Amino acid sequence: MNSPNYGDPEPIAAIATPLGESALALIRTSGGGSGEEGSQSAIEFLARVFSRPQALLSAPGNSIVHGWIVEGAAAEDAAGSGKKLDEVLVSVYRAPRSYTGEDGADISCHGGIAAVKAMMAALKRAGFRDALPGEFTFRAFMNGKLDLTAAESVMEIVAAKTGRARDNALRRLAGALEREVSAIKKMLVETLAGTEIYLDYSEDEFLKSDGDEEAGRLPGRKTAEEAARRLKSLSELWRRERIYAEGALAVIVGRPNAGKSSLFNYLIAEDRSIVTDAPGTTRDWIEALISIEDIPLRLADTAGLGEPLTGNSEAERIGINRSLELLDKADIVLYVIDGSAGITESDGDFLSRRKEAAPRQPLLVLWNKADLKPPPKGDCHLLVVSAKTGEGIPALTVSIAGLLEAASGASGAEGGEAAGPGSSRQKELIDSSLSSVEEALALSDKGEPLDIIAPLFRSAVNALGEITGDVYSADILEVMFSRFCVGK
Repeated sequence: MNSPNYGDPEPIAAIATPLGESALALIRTSGGGSGEEGSQSAIEFLARVFSRPQALLSAPGNSIVHGWIVEGAAAEDAAGSGKKLDEVLVSVYRAPRSYTGEDGADISCHGGIAAVKAMMAALKRAGFRDALPGEFTFRAFMNGKLDLTAAESVMEIVAAKTGRARDNALRRLAGALEREVSAIKKMLVETLAGTEIYLDYSEDEFLKSDGDEEAGRLPGRKTAEEAARRLKSLSELWRRERIYAEGALAVIVGRPNAGKSSLFNYLIAEDRSIVTDAPGTTRDWIEALISIEDIPLRLADTAGLGEPLTGNSEAERIGINRSLELLDKADIVLYVIDGSAGITESDGDFLSRRKEAAPRQPLLVLWNKADLKPPPKGDCHLLVVSAKTGEGIPALTVSIAGLLEAASGASGAEGGEAAGPGSSRQKELIDSSLSSVEEALALSDKGEPLDIIAPLFRSAVNALGEITGDVYSADILEVMFSRFCVGK
């Protein structure tokens, strides 16, 4: 038996809710309804195991039918003696006004592992096959219900960790990115058309008809420059999208007994790190996921930096080395100073070395234990906090978010409501298009002939077409949709 693939037209079914104990569960089905002779739809397959087959078959789109899923062929069981598996509500959708563009039905049944598995077994006996990961959305794309940016945003919404990540994905689902990409693509097509028209005529004829001597060098140059500017803006928005979707890594470092673990526990509102008065308690780093001002933040507590303080110096040395390795991966560093001891030579050495090694890495210096001793007067570079009383923590979270947004470009003038690329695939294609346009403009500046420049604009247009799905290959689609969850 051949394995199913994303191009198979057979009706499919999948569990769309987590498999476990719950009040309700949802099973999705889709397939057929295209009007092709001899093809059967998902609704016709479902009628084979539904207690009221005629009611289901005659139901209009966007309606709900009540009945039972039964063992055996319900349509042939006039006496209604088939074994009832579960009482259900079936939401009926008719092509083309459905998510996939095909006929489909969503089955709401009782939750519970046994009940849902019985439903799926009955559907398979009726002729359905298991849906592949993302196959419902794949069919929606192939049937013209979604462009590729909107299709990808479906899984982004599922994976969103914060409200901001969800909002950004929803903008792409609503078509904001597709509209911007299509507008830029249109500009590049106009430029490409101008260059190809020029190539079909002699230079004198073209200049005479155009009335612009500069046009002979690169027709539509201003349009191409505007397209490049907008592509660059989209590319820069990727840093913002990544930080809200994937999160950032914040690493807490400092000397032993500075209060790093106490600060870590306060921020995550949980006693995860062991806290004692003995320096060197934390010998390895520990991580937790929290949300700071709607940014998913992976917060890491590390071993104290400095000379080993206890008898087991090898364990501490390994912990310190791991902390230093983690620093290079950090999106932001929170350096904790023990306020009760003040700023030491070790603190100063670390901060100067870090600023020299990673001058662009956001760094916050925290004066901890402010409840025991206030910071030196006039030092505006210190954030005053107390992991014991919570003093300064709100200001700390605002500062973390501000630095991360600034580093990602999220606080830029065009960053607000614009929809940037939501995946590395989209980012790479935007960069590819931008690179082609910039190369074309550079060649034009050097006076190179248009027959060399024109293919670069075509390459830029094709890259944008891949973003929205106007240009695609079956292999790329299969890899992309296979990353979705089953039921989407």
